Amino acid sequence: MKVLCPLVASWCLAVSQVVFCPPCPAPAAEASRPNVIFILADDMGYGDLGCYGQKKIKTPHIDRMAAEGMRFTQAYCGTSVCAPSRCALMTGQHIGHAPIRANRELKPEGQEPLPEGTFTVARLFQAAGYKTAAFGKWGLGFVDSTGSPDKMGFDLFFGYNCQRQAHNFYPDHLWRNRQRVELDGKTYSHDLIVSESLRWVRENADSPFFLYLPVTIPHPQYQVPDLGPYANEPWPEEMKKYAAMITRLDGDVGRLLALLKELGIDGRTLVIFTSDNGAANKAVLDLFQSNGPLRGTKRTMYEGGIREPAIARWPGTIKPGTVSQTPWAFYDFLPTAAELIGRPLPAGVKTDGISIVPALLGGTMPKREYLYWELHEPRFMQAVRMGDWKGIRYGSLTAPVELYDLAKDPQEKQNVAAGHPEVVSRIASLMKAAHVEAPRFPDGKAQAPKQGAKQGKRAKKKLTEGAAT
Repeated sequence: MKVLCPLVASWCLAVSQVVFCPPCPAPAAEASRPNVIFILADDMGYGDLGCYGQKKIKTPHIDRMAAEGMRFTQAYCGTSVCAPSRCALMTGQHIGHAPIRANRELKPEGQEPLPEGTFTVARLFQAAGYKTAAFGKWGLGFVDSTGSPDKMGFDLFFGYNCQRQAHNFYPDHLWRNRQRVELDGKTYSHDLIVSESLRWVRENADSPFFLYLPVTIPHPQYQVPDLGPYANEPWPEEMKKYAAMITRLDGDVGRLLALLKELGIDGRTLVIFTSDNGAANKAVLDLFQSNGPLRGTKRTMYEGGIREPAIARWPGTIKPGTVSQTPWAFYDFLPTAAELIGRPLPAGVKTDGISIVPALLGGTMPKREYLYWELHEPRFMQAVRMGDWKGIRYGSLTAPVELYDLAKDPQEKQNVAAGHPEVVSRIASLMKAAHVEAPRFPDGKAQAPKQGAKQGKRAKKKLTEGAAT
């Protein structure tokens, strides 16, 4: 087994102030640092893949990825909707601390930006000498805003800056950093984005790299060039498209893994596949059981909204065919990356996460007190997982707490709060401690403040400038 590059002492000091401090052996040699690829599906549910029990949609390449690596059964996103979930992934902060806590739309294009100077996992890789790129959907800051991807640690971004625009798979433009790339409205964006990402991997195979691949499949609209193996299925047309989109993404994951082997970098590349939140469409939930047996959907705090399929593959390091029950969440990715590449977090940068490297290696994870989620749309909501106890609150910071025992009731059918007042009290205390007020996201209120005229004009100005280039 390879020797991993662990965290150095200064990182350990910074993280210990937030959650825990793992032992810190001496850093491994530069050559042992892995490439890291993080593939993020869009609105894919826990049950949408064959290796998670899907019976109707074919995903042979991702299933093989699981067979060759590790499949997590209790992995969680950042929260149950797009932008804040991705914010947790990028910043290593749960939504009680993160700067983006709901989808906030700006006109004519873009979303609420990450604040200036936000430290991201891409900046961590970039500071360590890695090539960095993101291909797909951003949604964390319009072009040339404080949250623009090229200001958040990515050498190259190509795709949809605005997640609202990403609902259309045949757009009239995409973005390459700050340059607007005109399209004919007939090009399937997913295919173009994947092709660009594969070309970038080929061009950077001789350097350590971090590739973030937040694809737009299978988020609605359901659009796909062909129905593949589902053309003759007796399903509604939209459901044929949904299945064909997932199988198309599966084929692209296969192409990426094949490229790593062709380039001879398979054994030094960690690939992670997961989704940003659960599925929400009632038709796909009914026909495909897209969230598996789990209760809830996107924009809820039940398991169906936040528990995700998650697979990690790293030949020669991760034992093939491993199934891990380790609970972890998106905000664990930042400290995990820091340990993998032996790069301390800068002084003053705090994370709510812990490294899951021990789990990737089949070892024992340090105990953590709890996992936390929060969301400010369509109403305020919180959730805490403390061991096998799961507490959920909807409406306000003082609303009653629902309580579920996930060990006995993973489908969250029986609210047992009345029988365990001491557990409810502890979870309510954790919810209070984990939540820090944010002016842009008032507690318990779903509606965003109106976009300021200055901010809206700036977005429009940058779009015009981009089109001119």
